[in-house]
Amino acid sequence: MGSEPITLKNLPRTVRATIAAKAGLVTAVEAIEAGHNSPLSLRLTTATGQFFVKGLRDEGGRLATQRREYEISPYLRGLAPAARWRVWVDGWYVIAFDYIDGRTAAYHPGSSDLPLVATLLHRLSSVTPPEDIELRLAEQRLAGYVTSPADLAHFAGNTLLHTDLNPHNVLIADRAYLVDWGWATRGAAWLDAAYWVICLIAEGHTPDQAEAVAQSLPAWRTAPRDGVTAFANASVNLWREINGPGATPGRKRCSTLQGAGLPTAFRDQSARLGSLVAEYVRTRPHHRKVD
Repeated sequence: MGSEPITLKNLPRTVRATIAAKAGLVTAVEAIEAGHNSPLSLRLTTATGQFFVKGLRDEGGRLATQRREYEISPYLRGLAPAARWRVWVDGWYVIAFDYIDGRTAAYHPGSSDLPLVATLLHRLSSVTPPEDIELRLAEQRLAGYVTSPADLAHFAGNTLLHTDLNPHNVLIADRAYLVDWGWATRGAAWLDAAYWVICLIAEGHTPDQAEAVAQSLPAWRTAPRDGVTAFANASVNLWREINGPGATPGRKRCSTLQGAGLPTAFRDQSARLGSLVAEYVRTRPHHRKVD
């Protein structure tokens, strides 16, 4: 479920004091809405630069995702905003990242952002996840949606995956940057390309167009056909669950944007899958500044 946004002044005095000790002289504070998993979401302007600061109470499962974001940051140089410091005091967990003065990526057909995102994903596909950070496994996350347990072997691997390639998680500045790494996963190198393909479909590409864009990625070009087929099936099953009867806005917000390109055997699923993801995109809250 989402959390009500809060500001710096709402934090306990000890938390504010510790943030001040880390950040230095704060000259400006701006509230930013950046998702529903972190009730504290700010841009801090300080004597030493600008930071994007996010935080939440250290309770429940969401703390694990935010800790993962901080711990994975050193392995993402040039791929994501760098985490500079954290505060964990009096029941609050707060992280400061370099502030990227960018905009949300545009995924529509013909967008000039697409080559930048492709370059980002190509670089990411060569990153090996650290052994000392606990990550979910791709085959675990998809286990409830495959048509056969044997399909899960296609998703196993030792590449660091983001797995939520929706355009609101990509910032465009001097290059493309990936944000919100709470769902970082270990799996096959081609999976992030597959997640991206369905995001492109949701943003107006046909399946053929989306797969053509992904052809610039070596990991996608070498993806096993049976694996892509298995992923397409799992994605349809997943999205039927997300948008099915009884689905709540909170459930949708907490679900990562998932999918895959659809090979010929599953072209009949493409319209259904595209409409399911497009419905999610229309209903999920977009990142925007809070006035």
